[in-house]
Amino acid sequence: MNFKRFWALLVCRNREFLRDRSTLTWNLLFPISLIAGFAFAFSGPGLALYKVGVLGDVSGNGSAFLQTRYVQFVPAADLPAALIKVERHQLDMLFEPAEKRYWINEESPKGYLLERVLQGVDAPSTFSKQTVSGQVIRYVDWVMPGVLAMNMMFSCLFGVGYVIVRYRKNGMLKRLKATPLTPLEFLSAQVVSRWWLTLATTVLVFVGADFFIGFPMHGSYLNLLLVFAMGALSLISLGMLVSARTTSEELAGGLLNFLSWPMTFLSGVWFSLEGVHPFLQQCAQIAPLTHIIDAARAIMIDGAGLADISGHLLVLTVMTAGLMAFGAWLFRWE
Repeated sequence: MNFKRFWALLVCRNREFLRDRSTLTWNLLFPISLIAGFAFAFSGPGLALYKVGVLGDVSGNGSAFLQTRYVQFVPAADLPAALIKVERHQLDMLFEPAEKRYWINEESPKGYLLERVLQGVDAPSTFSKQTVSGQVIRYVDWVMPGVLAMNMMFSCLFGVGYVIVRYRKNGMLKRLKATPLTPLEFLSAQVVSRWWLTLATTVLVFVGADFFIGFPMHGSYLNLLLVFAMGALSLISLGMLVSARTTSEELAGGLLNFLSWPMTFLSGVWFSLEGVHPFLQQCAQIAPLTHIIDAARAIMIDGAGLADISGHLLVLTVMTAGLMAFGAWLFRWE
C-alpha cells in the first residue's frame, strides 16, 4: 500500500464532501431539528399509546384496570429492572395487582393519564402510589442517542455506498483502475474519509444540542466516542458491501433505503421495543444500529462502563470485520 497515493485520495474525498455545502448543512441541521422538535412535542400531553408493566398475573383477574382497552400490558418479572424501565420511559406505568400498588414517573404525561384511568376503574383507596427513584429522564434525553445514531447511519450508508456507485457509473473508477492505485488504497481512503467526517459531524451535533437543550451524561465521553467510532465503521462496512458491484444509482438507493428504514424502526430509535413480538426483538439484534443505540443509552443514562457494553462492542467489531472483508472481496472497479 502506497501511503502517498492513499493520502492524495483521502484529501480529495474530504474536499469533495466539504465543498458540498448542502450535504454538510443537512448532516448538521437535520438531527438538531429532530431533537428540538421532539423536545417541544413531548413537553405537553403524551401520545395515545400506553404501555404498562405488570408484576404477576396479567389475565385481569381481580382488577378492572387490566381489562382497559387500548393499553398494552407487558409481563414484568423483575421489580428493579421494571422500575428502571419506568424511569427511562420504556414503560409508562408498573402495576402490581396482588400487592395493590403501582409506580409511575412523575415527569411522564402517559403515566399521569394511566393513573387517572386506574383511579377511575378501580377504587383509588385500595392502591398505593409510588414514584420511581433517581434522576428523572425526559423523553428527549432517551431519544437523543437514537437520533445521533440514525443520522450517523444515513451518513455512513449513503456517504460510502451511494458515492462509490456514482463513481462507478460516471467512469471514475474505470479511470482510477488505469492508475497505480490499488483497491485497498481506494477503499481505505473512502472508509477513513467517511469515518472521521461522520464522527466530526456527530460530535458537533451532540455539542450543539447539549448546549441548547442539555442532556444527562452519567458515563464517560471517551466510551461514548468509542461506541460511535465502532458503530460508524460497522455502518460504513455495510455501505461498502452494497456498493461492491452495484452499477446503478437507483438500485443502490433502493438497497440502502431497504437496509436503513427497517433499522430505523426496529432498533429503538423513537420508541422502546418492550412488548413487541419476540421475533422482531431478535431481528433487531442483527442490526448494528441496535447495538450502537443500546450502548450509547447505557453510557449516557445509566453510566455504564466498558465492561457493561463489551457485548455490544464485540458484536460491532465482528460485524465490521466480516462486512468489510466480504465487501473488499466482492469489490470490482467496473
